[in-house]
Formats: sequence, structure tokens, C-alpha cells
Amino acid sequence: MSKATNHAIFLLVLANLLASFSDVSLKVLNGEVPTFQYVFIRQFLSVMLLLPFWLKLPRATRMQGGCRINFLRAQFILVGSGCAMIAITHLTLATANAMFYVGPILMLPLSILLLKERPNRGKVIATLIGFMGVLIVLRPEHFHWAAIAGLGSALAMGVGNILIKRLSDDQHIISTLFWTSLMTLPLALAFALPQWAEIEWRHVGWIMAINLFVLGYHALVVVAYKKAPASQIALAEYSGLVFVTLFGVMWFDEIPDFLTLLGIAFIVIPMMPVQWRKWLRRKAEPVAQNQPH
Repeated sequence: MSKATNHAIFLLVLANLLASFSDVSLKVLNGEVPTFQYVFIRQFLSVMLLLPFWLKLPRATRMQGGCRINFLRAQFILVGSGCAMIAITHLTLATANAMFYVGPILMLPLSILLLKERPNRGKVIATLIGFMGVLIVLRPEHFHWAAIAGLGSALAMGVGNILIKRLSDDQHIISTLFWTSLMTLPLALAFALPQWAEIEWRHVGWIMAINLFVLGYHALVVVAYKKAPASQIALAEYSGLVFVTLFGVMWFDEIPDFLTLLGIAFIVIPMMPVQWRKWLRRKAEPVAQNQPH
């Protein structure tokens, strides 16, 4: 595995740690803010945070992000964010994120169809194992209508990540994030106005925290998917499932049962051999260097 691919995997793991903190903050909100009002406020705050950095860019660079691909990504992000809020509010963190992780599973066939990538047999088998894990978590007795929202979020985010590969390689990340956030605002506002409600400043504080975590996530994801083929690194997205399961136990007393843990293991295991080989290789190098010649 190339150095660029390993670097991309590390960035995706870090991105998913930030996304896990975002999910925890969203869980604390507990649905007290209407779904699309939350999305609009979050994206508006993103635009305000990014605006000073965007204005410092050269004019040509500023305009790079105002493209059709970014517009499409923005709408998928909008739908995915709304669905994610519904899923996290009504499901445990582990179950909701198991639904979200259909996204990396979908990315393999999507990368074949949209990007003409050809993953090896190992990637295909690993993806099938991950899909089996999702089925174990989403068994009939645990099915909830919010799980459909989780699946919708997974599909939306999966397509959004695939579209990153269609962006120009020299497109500045600030420009990409700014335009993506800006392009979500009209539709988010249209959906939010019919159910607009009065909220408290603590809600705004949590939304700001979520916003910072999500911005960090999207920035790292954009960099990661530009460094390596989607089919080679999408499995690293599963790391977030470990994080949210631990956080659910620590902070919300959401203790998963055996079958849920088994399903999570099936989802996470496919990425483990990469990390084990890397760790074993590092351990073996000092031993080889210390052997007498």
C-alpha cells in the first residue's frame, strides 16, 4: 500500500473521530431544534466562519468552488444532514452510525459505476463482510423508521464523497467548503421556514460545536479522497463506528447487545488487516536492524 494511501486512511480515521464528536453533540440536542432549521443554522454558521478565509483567496481561486459538481454535493450534504439528525435523535449512536456506514459500502459499487475504478477481490470481499454486519445490526426486532433516515443519510453522503473525485485537483479546500455550505442555504431555508421555532442560545452553542466538527470532517475527507482511489480507502470510514459506540457507552449508557457488537465487528474487521500489517511491519524493522550481519 502506497504512502499516499496510508496517509489518506489516517486522515479518514481522524475525520471520523471529529464526526463522532459531532454525533454526540447532536444527540445532546435531542431533537429540540426542527430538523431543517438546525441544518440551515449550521450551514449559515459555516458560511460565516469560512467567509474571512475565502475573501483572502485570489479572485480566481475564490470562484473555483462555484461549480455544478459542488452544487450537487451541497444538495446531497443537505439531505444527508437532515436524515442524520433524525436517525441520531431516535436511535442509539451505535445503531444510527451502523446505518450511516452503509455509505462506505455503497462507495465501492458507486466508485465502479461513476469513477470507473476497479477494486481488487479483497476490497469486494471486505465490503460484503461490512454489509453483512449492517444486516446484523439492522435486524427486524431493532428496526425503527428512523433507520430509513439513517440509510438515506448514508446514500447521500456516499454520493457526495464520490463527487469529490470529480472536482479539479487544484481546487482550494476553503473555496470548496465555502461554496458547498453556501449552496445548501436556499433549499435549507425553504424547508425550515414552515416549521421555524424559537430556540435558546444553548442550542446555538451546540450547533456551533457540531458545525466546527463537521467542517473539520469535510475538510479532511476532501483531502483524503483526493490522495487515493475511493475504493482503496473507504473502509477507513468504519473507524467512526468504534468511536461512537464507545461514546454511547461512556456518556449515554447505550450498552449494545451481543448481536449489535457482532454486527459492528463485521463492519470494522475489514479495515483491521491494513492496520495490523502496518503495525507489524514497524515492529519488525527495528528487530531486523538489530540483528548481527
